[in-house]
Amino acid sequence: MSPADDTGTPVPVPDQVCRVVSLVPSLTETVAVTAPGLLAGATDWCTHPAGLDVPRVRGTKNPDLERIAELRPDVVLGNTEENRPADVEALRAAGIPVWMTQIRTVDEALASLRRMLAEACRVPVPAWLDEADHVWSKVTPGPPRTAVVPIWRRPWMVLGRDTFAGDALARLGIANVYAHHPERYPKIPLDELNATGADLVVLPDEPYRFTETDGPESFPGMDIALVNGRHLTWYGPSLVKAPTALLPRLSAVRRYQDGT
Repeated sequence: MSPADDTGTPVPVPDQVCRVVSLVPSLTETVAVTAPGLLAGATDWCTHPAGLDVPRVRGTKNPDLERIAELRPDVVLGNTEENRPADVEALRAAGIPVWMTQIRTVDEALASLRRMLAEACRVPVPAWLDEADHVWSKVTPGPPRTAVVPIWRRPWMVLGRDTFAGDALARLGIANVYAHHPERYPKIPLDELNATGADLVVLPDEPYRFTETDGPESFPGMDIALVNGRHLTWYGPSLVKAPTALLPRLSAVRRYQDGT
């Protein structure tokens, strides 16, 4: 019987997997660090590990399906948030097994990656994943704060309900103001963001690259925490260092007033 992915779909993965194409940067890093010889292709956005040298198949939302087929993968790795159902269906219709992950919390990430590596990639669970599990089980949250977490501007978009990043922040003591919004990534006018009563604005450097000079000026009088987006939004080897990388940044806030 074929193992089922996170969506409950049986995936006909061969008993021995030799070629994997990943359509998600976090999953690419997961495979590359765990079993680098397996990775046969990745998206243009897959930037880790540094110097990754594999064929590219365009982006997460517009993968080159013909190129993927040419790479003859034993399995393609995807994510329900990152990849379009139409592309997944097209690959499966072409006879290519596609393993879909679905990750909305830190615990889901740890469990999903464990299953993906063992059942979709047919490799032993790596020591770094056990370490990540241990690290997150021992996290001591910082002082409780409420935050707005923009991920894009023009238009402004923020973390809403059921997001991995929102759960990671919650475990670190940061409550997302929009955690119960009906949408996962709602578009919110800037004046509304400034009127939430939140005592912190968390600005990651991806997917939108917020910087010292691009983003904080929009929130005068509010505490700003600029954080590494990979540690906040990626699930993979970065999970090991994420708590110790994020907590100091969430504490070392700066208040911007009148553009200063």
